[in-house]
Amino acid sequence: MLEKMKTTSEQPVGIFDSGVGGLTVANAIRQLLPGEQLIYFGDTAHLPYGDKSRETVTHYSEKIAEYLLEQHCKAIVIACNTASAVAFDNVLKNVAGKALVINVIDPVVEYITELNEIKNVGVIGTKGTINSNTYEEKIRKARPELIVSSMATPLLVPMIEEGFIFDDISNAIIRSYLSKRDIQDIDTLILGCTHYPIIKNQVSKFYNFNVEVIDSSKIVALHLQKILTANDLLNTRSKAGHKFYISDYTDYFRIISRLFFEEEITLEKLNFWN
Repeated sequence: MLEKMKTTSEQPVGIFDSGVGGLTVANAIRQLLPGEQLIYFGDTAHLPYGDKSRETVTHYSEKIAEYLLEQHCKAIVIACNTASAVAFDNVLKNVAGKALVINVIDPVVEYITELNEIKNVGVIGTKGTINSNTYEEKIRKARPELIVSSMATPLLVPMIEEGFIFDDISNAIIRSYLSKRDIQDIDTLILGCTHYPIIKNQVSKFYNFNVEVIDSSKIVALHLQKILTANDLLNTRSKAGHKFYISDYTDYFRIISRLFFEEEITLEKLNFWN
């Protein structure tokens, strides 16, 4: 529980990711919680996080969280599966008592393990997320009888970031990954990266829509609503002025950001690494 004297519902919600993929989470939060002001930071200068060491990702995550605290954020959403897997505990420790911290893994694990009809779960994500075994360990701890299969799909993030979506190239890459034996006979697939909702329909189509494909964005937004309400920090007033920062800028990031956030937004370059 945060100190109510120091934290108020009017303060913004901070969200960060290694790139613009976390805008899927930001969009879900905006739609569910229209009263909240959002401050988004995409570390595009260092993307992707998935192929970097635990120490490096933790360092970046701590630095970004520090910046969001300086912006008086009442809650920080780690909208990156890799950072959620390897840096959540460090970020939580560093901001304890100053802001709420939410990752994108725990709400999905809670959702999955509460559905008794799920028997065989697949997880795809970056190398960092999959190698951490975070999804498997947490799911099996909650429901040991569940079968969990994981597979790294490292080409999907750069594919999406470079705009290869809804075309023959992306379909071929998706088909190549999902055809592997690593995740066969599943009834549920977790998209373990906030970039992947962009290709959710393509993934579902591969399975002929017979596998439940789960992205974290709406689940995380619901979890944030629950946590803010429990801490008396939910802002129900109309709050404009969302802010979107990235650490490196190209015209393409502006174009693709509209896919993730579903409306035109202004990305401002902010590089505090130097």
